[in-house]
Amino acid sequence: MALLYLKVLLVGVSFLGCLYPLVDFCFSGETRGQKPNFVIILADDMGWGDLGANWAETKDTANLDKMAAEGMRFVDFHAAASTCSPSRASLLTGRLGLRNGVTHNFAVTSVGGLPLNETTLAEVLQEAGYVTGMIGKWHLGHHSSYHPNFRGFDYYFGIPYSHDMGCMDTPGYNHPPCPACPRGARASRSPERDCYTDVALPLYENLNILEQPVNLSSLAQKYTEKATQFIQRASTSRRPFLLYVGLAHMHVPLTRTQLSADPQDRTPYASNLREMDSLVGQIKDQVDRVAKENTFLWFTGDNGPWAQKCELAGSVGPFTGLWQAQQGGSPAKQTTWEGGHRVPAVAYWPGTVPTNVTSTALLSVLDIFPTVVALAGASLPPGRHFDGLDASEVLFGGSQTGHRVLFHPNSGAAGEYGALQTVRLEHYKAFYVTGGAKACDGSVGPERHHEPPLIFNLEDVAEAVPLERGSAEYRSVLPKVREALAGVLQDIAHDNISRADYTRDPSVTPCCNPHQIACRCQAASQTDISTSRNIGK
Repeated sequence: MALLYLKVLLVGVSFLGCLYPLVDFCFSGETRGQKPNFVIILADDMGWGDLGANWAETKDTANLDKMAAEGMRFVDFHAAASTCSPSRASLLTGRLGLRNGVTHNFAVTSVGGLPLNETTLAEVLQEAGYVTGMIGKWHLGHHSSYHPNFRGFDYYFGIPYSHDMGCMDTPGYNHPPCPACPRGARASRSPERDCYTDVALPLYENLNILEQPVNLSSLAQKYTEKATQFIQRASTSRRPFLLYVGLAHMHVPLTRTQLSADPQDRTPYASNLREMDSLVGQIKDQVDRVAKENTFLWFTGDNGPWAQKCELAGSVGPFTGLWQAQQGGSPAKQTTWEGGHRVPAVAYWPGTVPTNVTSTALLSVLDIFPTVVALAGASLPPGRHFDGLDASEVLFGGSQTGHRVLFHPNSGAAGEYGALQTVRLEHYKAFYVTGGAKACDGSVGPERHHEPPLIFNLEDVAEAVPLERGSAEYRSVLPKVREALAGVLQDIAHDNISRADYTRDPSVTPCCNPHQIACRCQAASQTDISTSRNIGK
């Protein structure tokens, strides 16, 4: 462990003037043209209807709409879970939470993270000769060996978890509103306000905390700068690269700076959606300038909008989950209704992915891992089973066939964390548990268990009326659902299963200055010793 830590310290130093962190971009015997580059951009809490190409009522995603017209748009694409950590763990492993161990979110004080015996996409590509970078929200463990620099990423710049999980001096729009970081000697917490004021939100570059609290109003600009710099340096190196960007948008708090600069008098959400779209557009433009013919860019989301944030939440489009809405509570983020996990998705690779194509194939964030591994000419990690599929035939071969079956885990609503309580079978969807997520009006739908399950035909996109249990259609679908669920549970039981450590300890909280309650620093030089204390335990 000490040697690994020393390696990361040597490889990952902070920007100093024009010097980039000492990532090994040197020629390694492979020319860049022999392997494709990959840029994966993951939006946070973005609704399916927030993409203008999906939903005509949205007018704030001009860059993404252009990318969809120049590439392939997926209309039946799903997050692997409907909340942060499980969704990200599945993206980087190609495995559901019941396999990789990540079934719910990690906290500021979490000791663990994505289990160390799980192999990440970055580790696979690193072994295949790629230089790897991660920019943005991590949320898979920040303590010790769970930090991104120890999980296959040569370079990291971003925040360790959601940006509402720590106070800021620029807190932005939230619902309910949260105060700025305390200036006095004592931190305060208002549980009813969902505010985290115990410690300020840190911004990392590799193992160093650069800012604490982070300046939220300039975070998007910094992400853009770091992403374009990484692409520029990697593209001139003759080494293939993987860049994974975990956006802060569209998670609350939303920045306040955009309204004053927006002459259209847009809402805070619309203004921030335009800011996110601009960020993605600048990354795409950089790819087009320096590595257009050999770079595969994949944009998608981690889950649907957070309904309890009201006007600060995004659009589910037509996927309104009416059955659940009529019972009370949310049918969006945290739930297994379509609004919780059906997300926007666009693939872009000029000359390789066909242009202006709309794919109806049933696909998932789980598919990114095996698809990228296959395109990189690498091998899947041995000794474990995967839930994703190689989507190459859909991307390049004109196929509209993806999954026959997808399993949607509970992600914080009713039921057990990670439990596969909803089954998608072709154009049918069966619910074994419903309820449990908070809506804008504060209601939480009652937890209801369904045996036999509720089954919807998704031609009813609003999921308003389930099939009648006595109908011939229901009787035809039910045994197929039961067979599929029993099959995956048996497969998981015989798989190499990981267990995440969710224990908490205040001492693992990232803090650049442990003598200040809220933790404050602005210069990287102030953080080396205290950051090492937290990361290297």
